[in-house]
Amino acid sequence: MSEDRSALSSGIQAALPHVSPGAFAAANAPDVFASVDVNCWIGGYPFREVPHPEPEILVQVLAREGVQSAWVGYLPGAFHRDPAPANRALYAALASHQPTLLPAPIVRPDWPGWREELGTAITNGAPAVRAYPMQWGYGPGNPALAELAIACGELGVVLQLTVRFEDLRQRHVLDSAGDLSGAAVRAIARLPESRCHVMVLGAGRELIEEIHWGLTPDEQSRVWYDFGWVWGPPDDQFEHLVRTIGGERFVVGTAWPLRLTQQSRALVDLLSDETRQSLVLGEGSAIATRAQNVAKIGRPQR
Repeated sequence: MSEDRSALSSGIQAALPHVSPGAFAAANAPDVFASVDVNCWIGGYPFREVPHPEPEILVQVLAREGVQSAWVGYLPGAFHRDPAPANRALYAALASHQPTLLPAPIVRPDWPGWREELGTAITNGAPAVRAYPMQWGYGPGNPALAELAIACGELGVVLQLTVRFEDLRQRHVLDSAGDLSGAAVRAIARLPESRCHVMVLGAGRELIEEIHWGLTPDEQSRVWYDFGWVWGPPDDQFEHLVRTIGGERFVVGTAWPLRLTQQSRALVDLLSDETRQSLVLGEGSAIATRAQNVAKIGRPQR
């Protein structure tokens, strides 16, 4: 098995020089894409085989697509009760790949020692932490999740919430958790004492609109969305969202290896020139870059 993987890696590496890093992005996509991919995973998926979940392959995929870096979670850990072992595996796997791959570990706020786990995330250079309310059985307004959001805001860590891993039609019968609700996200954004930046990963047009238009302008300014699950032509839902809620609300999150990185790139390429320009200037990419830079140099004392 290890020989097979080595041969596969060598084959991909041999193919990569034919497309120089960033060449495709420079010719075909705006700069917002060639910055930070905020939603990637490594590791296996409990319900089906996924291709190439190794960090070495992810590094090569990013180079092929002209993306500078990625925030990476440990996929099996999303389905574990205790996230600490998964986080340790994540840190070890990414240690030799930083700063190209930065960890986005799991913090479960109803689990003993979660504040220490959050501190460990910061020590390991994490720009964000991930929570999975649906997998943990949280409802909207869960006090533990609110406490985590407040702590993330105080420490300058982005809180990432995953709507879904796969479409409902693809899910295994044992994958019984539903999609993250708009009410759960709005409850976090509405916390009056929170300065937390929230990234919603895997939402479609309907959920994005439900969340965004249910918040005040100040609350809206603290929530970002990746767009890999939004439809492009012929419905042009992504075009509509960028025009109505603003390009500054979006970040690139490809969900590799569960989804192809080309999906998000195609959505950007298919925007009209005017709309694409508003996405290039978006604050969503800027918040990802700022969080990444803060992770590299250490967070300021509050």
